Order: sequence, then C-alpha cells, then structure tokens
Amino acid sequence: MYDVIVVGARCAGSPAAMLLARAGYRVLLVDRARFPKDTLSTLYIHQPGVALLDRWGVLPQVVGTGCPPIDKARFTLGDIRLEGCSWPAGDGLRAAYGPRRRLLDAILVESAVAAGAEFRESCSMQGLVHDDDGRVIGVRLGSAARGAAVEYAPLVIGADGMRSTVAAEAGAATEIEDPTVSCAYYSYWSDLPPQFRLYERPGGWVGTVPTNDGATLVAGYFPQERFAAIRGDALAALLDNVARTAPDLREEMAGGRQLERLYGTGDQRNFFRTAAGPGWALIGDAGHHKDSITARGITDAFIQAQLLTDRIGGLGDALRDPARLDAALERFAAERSEVLLPDYRSTLKTARLDPRPHEREMLRAVATSPELTDRYFSTLSGVCPIDEFVTPELLDLMEQQEQQEPRQQRGPQDQQDQRADAP
Repeated sequence: MYDVIVVGARCAGSPAAMLLARAGYRVLLVDRARFPKDTLSTLYIHQPGVALLDRWGVLPQVVGTGCPPIDKARFTLGDIRLEGCSWPAGDGLRAAYGPRRRLLDAILVESAVAAGAEFRESCSMQGLVHDDDGRVIGVRLGSAARGAAVEYAPLVIGADGMRSTVAAEAGAATEIEDPTVSCAYYSYWSDLPPQFRLYERPGGWVGTVPTNDGATLVAGYFPQERFAAIRGDALAALLDNVARTAPDLREEMAGGRQLERLYGTGDQRNFFRTAAGPGWALIGDAGHHKDSITARGITDAFIQAQLLTDRIGGLGDALRDPARLDAALERFAAERSEVLLPDYRSTLKTARLDPRPHEREMLRAVATSPELTDRYFSTLSGVCPIDEFVTPELLDLMEQQEQQEPRQQRGPQDQQDQRADAP
C-alpha cells in the first residue's frame, strides 16, 4: 500500500513525487518510457519555473547541464523591436533556461528517487482500480520486467500528458475547450547567437531558444488550417516562415548546420479538464493543455505540482480520510484554474497569429520605455500578472503617440480594447 501513486514522470509527475516523498509519504512513480528520453517540447523554462527549481534545490543540477542562462529577450513585429529582460523571480533570479528534455526529465526523476520515491520505468498504467462506491483506490500496471501488478493508494495522480489514461479512466470532464489554433515545427541549428528571440507577423511566428551543446531550437508556427498543406514538406515551410518573419535569423541559419531531424505537431489542444475527483488528481498536460506558442508548458507543470503538494502535503495520516482528502483536492482544483486561466486566454490570442492595430500601437509605445519593455517581458514570463500590465503610463504614452483626443473624451470601450491586447 502506497500513500500516492503518480502516473507520468516528466515535468509535472516527478516534481510532485519528489515533493510528496519529502513530505513523508510513500510514493510510487511510474512511466511507460525508459529514461533518459526526449519528448516534443519548446524547452523554455520561464523565470517562475526557474524559481521553483531553485526552491526545490534542483536548479544547480539543471545549470550543471551546461544550458546557457537566458537573461535577455527580443521581440520583433515588423519595424517594432523590444529588447529587455524579465523582472527577477524568487530570490533575485532573472535568468530563464532551455535544457534538453532528456537532461531535465532525468534530473527530475533522480530528484524524486533521492527524496525517497520508488520509480518504475518502462511501466504502463493499464487502468484504475475503484472501490464499490466508485472511488479510485489504485492502479493496474504492466511492464516487461515485472509483468502485471495491482498497486493501491488513497490518491492516484495523473501526470501522463494530454492524452491522459488516468483522465479517461477517471471520467474527468472537460470544463473548458477551444479549437486548435496553430501548428508548429522545429529543429536545432548550430552557430546561432545564444539568444531568446521572438518574431511575429500576420500568419507567422518564429522563436529561438538556446540549449545545450551550442545548439539553438528554431521553431515556426503556422495557422492550424495550413497543417495539411505544409506537413508534406514541413522543413521547406519552416525555412520559408523564418525567411518571411525573421530574415536576419534566416541568414544566420544559412551559416550554421541543422543538427537534428524536424519535429512538429498539428495537435495542440486547448482545454481544462476537471482537476480532481474522489481519489484522483490531474496535473501538467493531463489536466490542462494549451498551444505551445508561449512556451508555458514546463513552467505550468511545475506550478501545478507545487500547488497540489501545498494542498495535500501537510495532511499526513489524514490523506487516508476521504473527506479531508477530497476537500484538499477541491481547493487545489480551484487554485489551479484561477492561476492558469489568464495565461490560457492570452496564449490563445497570441496563437491566432493575427496582431491587431491596438497591439501594434501598444508595442510601439512600450518600445519607447525600457521600464515598460521589462514589464512586457515580465508579463510574458509570468512574473508580472497580465492584469497589471496596462498601466496609466502606458495609456498616456499611447495617446501621445497616436495624437488622439484627450483621455477624458475616450470611451471605456477604447481602454478595454487596449487592455485586451496585453500579452
């Protein structure tokens, strides 16, 4: 009998297993993959995610992989260019990081094991076990090494991705769902500047993330309706997107080498599932997934692991009290949606690849102020809440720049439109 079984050992599952083991629980962590193993990912860990790694004592291992610190960012939309950095997160931490997933995920697994969690790799979950009242009380597992097994715990955590088996078996309802908006392809190039850069134009988006061994991830985003047309020659589509959206980057790529094959997806689902139920909880992509264009996946996974542990980590023996556990899980579910929903809405707006006039006006005003530029990148990173981005200073700058009528004559809808165009 375990206290907690965690299904999925990547950026949500391993931190949750680590934190719960540190809290004194007997934790079983399982994953169908054999580590180390890469996975589809934009790699980027925003500053709040880095702050959590530091809080957990894991940041030195991530830094030790050799992935470069990213303390500056550049955003380009046509003739508008912003260059700055995010405000510090945590203990003055200003840098972001983009480690390869085969390195990051292995570090997270090792940290969970070091905390006392039992880890079984190459082990798949076959189904959930329920009691007579329908409460989840365990899992059915299968692996080549151990064969079939049934393990029991008062709490099963699904961290098994967008197509979560735990979510399906538990009957987790979809609370919010939006259509797919963009598709994405990426690969790695040598000899590029180690910079985090974002480029936007109507119908296209390009980003770069420096990572380990001198490589840089170059990603291109396209409208979802183009997926069927470009998938047959996605590399040519990516290079054309870069040439049209970021011509300076395309010149740099011509002087380097493509280091790996092309990766991509047209299945970037956007949803919130019910986060918890009797005897189960969902974290990471299992409970919430959105378009990868804002690179929030890893950071959001860390945040959810911490939120869940904050709610149940102190229960102790009360973890086996269904009423106490369910109440804690309900609080976690409410907090998860409250924390992640604003970035979800903002991400969907960005993924439309359709910058509006108000957005251009806003960015042009932001570019005139180093303080506002840093605030902009702080909002993209999650350090500055989205609803705090549009300030009176920014509105005044926009009015001066546009030479519009005095502010007192402007209607509330005008200011509402500007606030809606925040990152």
